[in-house]
Amino acid sequence: MHRTVGPASGKMSAVPSPLRIAYTLEQCWHPVPGGSAVSALEVLRRLVERDDVEVVPVAGRHSAPPADAFVPVVTPRQLPIARPWLYETWNRLAWPRVERATGPIDVCHSTVAIPAATKAPHVVTVHDVAFVHTPERFSRHGARVMVAGLERCRRADLLLVPSRATADDLATLGFDSAKVRVVPWGVEAVAVDEADLARVRSRFGLPDRFVLFVGTVEPRKNLARLAEAMGHMHDPVPLVVAGAAGWGDAPPAGNGVRFLGFVPPADLPALYAASAVFAYPSLQEGYGMPVVEAMAQGTPVVTSAGSATEEVAGGAAVLVDPHDPESIADGIDRALAEGDRLVAAGRARAATLSWDRTVDLTVAAYREVAR
Repeated sequence: MHRTVGPASGKMSAVPSPLRIAYTLEQCWHPVPGGSAVSALEVLRRLVERDDVEVVPVAGRHSAPPADAFVPVVTPRQLPIARPWLYETWNRLAWPRVERATGPIDVCHSTVAIPAATKAPHVVTVHDVAFVHTPERFSRHGARVMVAGLERCRRADLLLVPSRATADDLATLGFDSAKVRVVPWGVEAVAVDEADLARVRSRFGLPDRFVLFVGTVEPRKNLARLAEAMGHMHDPVPLVVAGAAGWGDAPPAGNGVRFLGFVPPADLPALYAASAVFAYPSLQEGYGMPVVEAMAQGTPVVTSAGSATEEVAGGAAVLVDPHDPESIADGIDRALAEGDRLVAAGRARAATLSWDRTVDLTVAAYREVAR
């Protein structure tokens, strides 16, 4: 992993050679790629700009590219099969190895907690373990596959988690804490002007004042209680929900609730900036990227106490009991009243979270396990 170079002085010194990294991206083809795909792609975009690693993305064999928002900057090399069989054969047979597509590698990085098959030193990202705590909020098949994958994570050389909350969950499940590294995700503030705001307001038919939720529509996002909370507010405003359809029950449209469906990433900064409050009373998260995305765009945030999102918010959000619609309503009322303070605190918190630091910590993990 080192090469010897001779400077003008004639002295020889050892310089680390680039590490060759297999980097899994199968989640980009999931029906709902979610935060695991967003974070993996943000890290990939910066890894390919570095000269100390050579990244080789890998995924299953797909007949078409993923949705536009989830197309990697480097086309993944293909294994002979794709999900769902790829996950099943990785879990049950430890086949096919990523090396079949990538050739020799120094490290394999599985970017979701269904570890790839490999002979190389292995780094695995575990976003959360919600499927262990509340499997009823997931499909039966999905929970089974994820639990089997998590068990295989015990054999990884290092586990990367986005929050201390997930690290604590793994410790509770008996994982070796010495093998866990907390690698928070980053965020980028995007400049938004009046023309951008007018464009998204027109495109989505937005009201002048609204509360925003961004995320996949699924049970753990707690949308039913959020919708109920809107009726408990002192001065009710519409709730706008932006996110792909997932599974489970969702509150019906109407009665002040509007569903936009999937919103392209290019429109999200202006959508955040246009909202009066961002409400994210999720029941379980490994991180909660929309919380910091909203803060970066200067939007007051309401989120769940005693959760990973409280940790991520870093004291810059109004915290509520996600099980109590009246607590959620009171939190939104408070955020509307304390907007200026929360905007300043949120922007300051978001400024401490950078993707460059995420990538530096990720590469440090590669160096730690490489032989």
